[in-house]
Amino acid sequence: QGPLVESGGGLVQSGGSLRLSCKATGFTLGDYVIGWFRQAPGQAREVISCISGYGGEIYYADSVKGRFTISKSKARNTVYLQMDNLKPEEPAIYTCSTDVPSTYQCVGVVRNYWGQGNQVTVSS
Repeated sequence: QGPLVESGGGLVQSGGSLRLSCKATGFTLGDYVIGWFRQAPGQAREVISCISGYGGEIYYADSVKGRFTISKSKARNTVYLQMDNLKPEEPAIYTCSTDVPSTYQCVGVVRNYWGQGNQVTVSS
């Protein structure tokens, strides 16, 4: 079990919703920037959302803006990604990480921590 443990992936119909969870173990998320990445087959991994340490700044890629919501629970030491209105072109492996490039507008402690990745499949 790594420092970030994910859950919540699976199969959903086009237009449906899923919520991904990413629980930090062995450290407190508070100071850390954390983001969600996705990688579709044959494509580069991309940052789709991130949230600053203590939740000050939030970033969404244009492709998910208005449909995905990132949030953080201090009590559960967990970050979530609520994904609504999923599209058939969005199947990918979704991974949480505290290794978010500084080019995104989220700030905080950066570490090379990665979740195990969750497969999300969207059926049309």
